[in-house]
Amino acid sequence: MNQIEIRAAADLSLKGKKIIGRPVVYNSPSQDLGGFVEVIKAGAFGNSLTNDIRALVEHDHKLILGRTAAGTMEIKEDDQGLLVEIDPPNIQAARDLMTSIERKDISGMSFGFTVNPEGAQWDFEQTPALRTVTSANLLEVTITGMPAYQATNVEVAMRSLQEKQKSNDIDLMLARLEMMRL
Repeated sequence: MNQIEIRAAADLSLKGKKIIGRPVVYNSPSQDLGGFVEVIKAGAFGNSLTNDIRALVEHDHKLILGRTAAGTMEIKEDDQGLLVEIDPPNIQAARDLMTSIERKDISGMSFGFTVNPEGAQWDFEQTPALRTVTSANLLEVTITGMPAYQATNVEVAMRSLQEKQKSNDIDLMLARLEMMRL
């Protein structure tokens, strides 16, 4: 069985009642992960995006914010990476999390995954070594205060990702996310 790996990224914020963010940014290097840096290539998660993926707080499986099978989380893939929209439950833990995101005390996203056989290439010629992930299974996305990838971001929004796409407003949302990172 493949070992579950966890990665995290920065720039989390909230606006409204939904959490929208980018837990994976393609071709963006991670921080040093203990002797190596990692890059996720476009399409690496392939068909796993149709699986039942959960949104968690700090990788804690007891703090579920949403899941794809329940329709409380959507995951979309574009040329930049993965974009998620989470409709968090009306529970104290989610309300506390949203307050922390608004205050920018928590500003990152993360993801848990397993690498498929021969789904990663290593380059030991550079220091630290570089691992390029080309084929993996996404298991979960997480809101975190300790991100490993600085290029990701999250916010809270009032309208759904689906409504934004229907109104061709997705670029505006992505521009807001980019502005938040600056």
